[in-house]
Amino acid sequence: MRLKLVTATSMLALCLFTGAEGAEINQEGANAVKEALTKLLPQDLAKSGLITVNPAGTRYEVIYDLAKLLTKADPATFAITGLTPFSMFATPLDSGLWNVEGDNKLNVSGHFKGPDQKPTDFTYSIASLVYSGVFDPAISYLRSGTFAAKDIKMASKSETEEVHASIASMDQKLSSTNSAGGHGRIDFAGSGSMSDFVEQVSGLQMPPIELRAGSINVEAKVNGLPAKHIREMVFFVLDHLDEKELSPENSDKIKGIVKEAFPLLTLFSETIGVNDLNVSSEMGKGGAKAFGYNLAIEGPSDAMRFGFGMNAQEISLDTPLMPANYSAFVPTSFDFQLALPNLDFASFGGALMAVDFKDSASEKIGEEMAKKLFRDGRLAVEFPKISAKSQVYDVDITGKIEGRVDTEKDYSMEATILARDLDKTIAAVQELAKTDPDLNQVSFGIMMVKGFAKTDPDGRSRWDVSVSRDGSVAVNGQQIKGPDGPDQDQGLEPDQQQEPDQDQDALPAQPQQP
Repeated sequence: MRLKLVTATSMLALCLFTGAEGAEINQEGANAVKEALTKLLPQDLAKSGLITVNPAGTRYEVIYDLAKLLTKADPATFAITGLTPFSMFATPLDSGLWNVEGDNKLNVSGHFKGPDQKPTDFTYSIASLVYSGVFDPAISYLRSGTFAAKDIKMASKSETEEVHASIASMDQKLSSTNSAGGHGRIDFAGSGSMSDFVEQVSGLQMPPIELRAGSINVEAKVNGLPAKHIREMVFFVLDHLDEKELSPENSDKIKGIVKEAFPLLTLFSETIGVNDLNVSSEMGKGGAKAFGYNLAIEGPSDAMRFGFGMNAQEISLDTPLMPANYSAFVPTSFDFQLALPNLDFASFGGALMAVDFKDSASEKIGEEMAKKLFRDGRLAVEFPKISAKSQVYDVDITGKIEGRVDTEKDYSMEATILARDLDKTIAAVQELAKTDPDLNQVSFGIMMVKGFAKTDPDGRSRWDVSVSRDGSVAVNGQQIKGPDGPDQDQGLEPDQQQEPDQDQDALPAQPQQP
């Protein structure tokens, strides 16, 4: 029941005015809105005054008194002060949608005890929180919206750790359109930004650390989202939270809903950009002028592509932990991009719907799911770009590795490596080797590798590396390693395969006498 209470309460905004669209602005309409908002709550909480709805001219005022959620809480375990009611206004439209808007603030403090029973004091404040949007009861979500918050502050203190964080301002926007493919699917696009982020952490087991960012920007898209089906899934889960085991009928029902919802999306993308990032502590400081993160999933459901990447520019590091003669090797910029192509979510979803999780062979489910997702267990990993640059090196790598999810032996690789000013890199390693003789081998290795390089028109050294499934290796078309020999254990029964004695060289097996 407690889990159902928490989940249902968090769903209040998503369930807004379901079944009450088009209601006339009067007390009867207000009662209908309240009933829609409280229908997922336990009866005692629904009658507690947590939600109040009043007619307010051409719209309704919805008042949330969240303090009602804490009436049964043990003050010794959790207590909060300053939690005043906040309100929002909702206006029904002829289209069946609702305009929603609000202007609130928050300033609370309190304490709680975690699982270890150690007390923690906290404060949280938002000087201004202004929002407006268009809500669609058919999907229990916003079709569009704008949100702005100012002067956000948070602090917590326990016996072992103290945290302070602040954000000067935060803005978000949401928009949506119906997907081109129809079938009730929706494309969502969102963006957000925050300015002057500061976080300070200190504790008994760690020196104080401060993290700062001048600004953080986020862009996100979700295309082809089956919003109505997701709404059905959420309500199904809420309705059956108290059941330890689903009945066969309900199990088939939720599987049917999920099956109709596949694919869950046709595109998901997210990019995060952090500007003027700085981290400082007693051990030194570092940061980057810009740091980026990106994630994308796109394509048809039977051939989706997962991509992930990070990058940073104008990286700085100033710490006594880094010897001065090594500082030139610290990258000043990097870019890492990785992708998994041809993921078959269609077959994966179909196989998942057919799984009987009560089957005694359920331990094989993961292996079977992987074979569906990666097309008979074949895995490909692409590296569209890996680059790093410092004062003494400038390297770019692109490539692709193909193999299987059930073995590490059956794989192949194609890669291109480009390096600028390789002589500068060699000279820097040789200079460093004067104080660290072990690096002489590194210097020698780089010079050997240079001998295989070709020179591109822009002056960069190039290596086209090919590793075949048979183990042969070629660089710039020149084979430098032949195919692997036959496995000496091949053809032996499991009880005949033995590890060679650690004190003796392994000898080939003697042929058996007829």
